[in-house]
Amino acid sequence: MSDVRHVLVLPDRDAAEEVVEALRERFAVVEEPQLVRDALAGEDDAEDAQWLVVLRDEEERLEPGELDRFAGEWEGWREEP
Repeated sequence: MSDVRHVLVLPDRDAAEEVVEALRERFAVVEEPQLVRDALAGEDDAEDAQWLVVLRDEEERLEPGELDRFAGEWEGWREEP
């Protein structure tokens, strides 16, 4: 088994939480994705933070381009880990 991970970058926590729910519905993701707050350098204010959704894909069944388009629906993108 490989350790493939996808990282989706979202503009705020609400968008990240919506993405987690939508991942379950659209891609039948079983394992809970990890939510991570990514504060911008030197910023302590939560308003200036991006949120990451880290998704394991050990079976490599998720298409990176499709995940990028999916994240774009919430003004986000897929980042290479």
